[in-house]
Amino acid sequence: MSERNVGVIAIIVKNREGSSKQLNDILSQFGHIIIGRMGIPYQERDLNIITLIVDATTDEIGSLTGKVGQLSNVTVKSTLAKV
Repeated sequence: MSERNVGVIAIIVKNREGSSKQLNDILSQFGHIIIGRMGIPYQERDLNIITLIVDATTDEIGSLTGKVGQLSNVTVKSTLAKV
């Protein structure tokens, strides 16, 4: 069994109309690894910022961030806790 990690994934979405449905579909697929989610609209810059707390293997985190990163107008970064 692969080692699980706790991490934070930051997602910045420009122009929410273009990719919000696809993003929510991906996040639903990975709902089993998401411990918490917070979304903040930054209207002055037409951005939406989403942070996810995850408990998953590095493969699962990589798969999630890879799929999200392929969406247009979306930037994603992750960091893992040293436990």
